[in-house]
Amino acid sequence: MIAVDQLTKRFGAQTAVDALSLEIPAGQIVGFLGPNGAGKSTTLKMLTGMIEPTSGSATICGFDLKREPIEVKRHVGFVPESGAVFESLTGLEYLEMVAALYGIPAEAARHRIEQFIVFFDLSFETLTDKLLGAYSKGMRRKVVITSALLHNPPVVFFDEPLDGLDANAAVGFKALIQTLAREGKTIVYSSHILDVVERVCHRVIIIDKGKLLLDGKPDELVAAHQSGTLEKLFTQLTGGEELERRAEDFARTFRA
Repeated sequence: MIAVDQLTKRFGAQTAVDALSLEIPAGQIVGFLGPNGAGKSTTLKMLTGMIEPTSGSATICGFDLKREPIEVKRHVGFVPESGAVFESLTGLEYLEMVAALYGIPAEAARHRIEQFIVFFDLSFETLTDKLLGAYSKGMRRKVVITSALLHNPPVVFFDEPLDGLDANAAVGFKALIQTLAREGKTIVYSSHILDVVERVCHRVIIIDKGKLLLDGKPDELVAAHQSGTLEKLFTQLTGGEELERRAEDFARTFRA
């Protein structure tokens, strides 16, 4: 479903993504991990056609990212970290606009929107009476997730999707992506909440400074490195242990 070969992105002299290669099959939930600035969001933006790679290639559902960008966009859903929306529209207006862009008939679109309203425990009045600019962060995130799934894409990219969701909505979201994977959809899940990634992802890919560090099943990687948890493994690979020591040193200054 996703094939990436030597994908690279440079911004001037800075290399954000450095010759990244990987393949992801249908029905797999992949945790895409890395510290801040590792190149995760840049990679997702390239794979969704938002920014152009400097070099390398990628295919999504068999469509070439460079030669067939519109087909790629038709076959992917994307929940960006920013959760940006048109704040001057109501939730319903925004979702109907997204449905129209994907060519979903109005009646079918309304039915799908109503299903998501029930799933996310939103009221129809909220979607019709309030502009998105007045929504809470969690409510806006629910609308963005809905918009990414409306056209039933076979590949979905999530960048920090739980940000702003309450505990019940987060539990529902985790059940949702597991169900989507069982139906054959490919889920790429970028998050800093590593305990969730460890529980729901079939596989994790860890990058740092734009380069691939590790790729494999969470339990097997943790066992191979004798780390105990995915979080501990992540800190070992990306310099987090040094941050822990610095935090301890900093805390001591308050006890002096």
